[in-house]
Amino acid sequence: MVEWHGKSKRMKTGGKRATLRRCTKKKAWRGGEAANTKTITTDKETRSVSAGRGLTSKVRLTATKLINLAQGNKVIKAEIIEVEENHANRLFARSNTATKGAKLKVKVGHEEKMAIVTNRPGQHGTINAKLI
Repeated sequence: MVEWHGKSKRMKTGGKRATLRRCTKKKAWRGGEAANTKTITTDKETRSVSAGRGLTSKVRLTATKLINLAQGNKVIKAEIIEVEENHANRLFARSNTATKGAKLKVKVGHEEKMAIVTNRPGQHGTINAKLI
């Protein structure tokens, strides 16, 4: 379902609303669909590439098992165990969906640690995080 960035033609009182836009190019008001990056247990990462405006393209990460974890001056690959907390939507934590600001339980070596996502996986194509 496409996210819509427009207002209703009617006010909540029932009266007609005067136009808020200078044109009626309604396709420009549409937003994209959310990527909803899931954490999975298999090794297969899935990405989708969508066309942007002009000649650009956007890589959306839809499912992954690994993250890039910043540890001091080093960056290592770590395995995601589960999404512990997500302030964007509490249902995201239950369905293991990672967004920016989500707290993840990760496996670093033989230890379990907490990390927080620092980028937007649905926009960048990877998950970057730092230890809490």
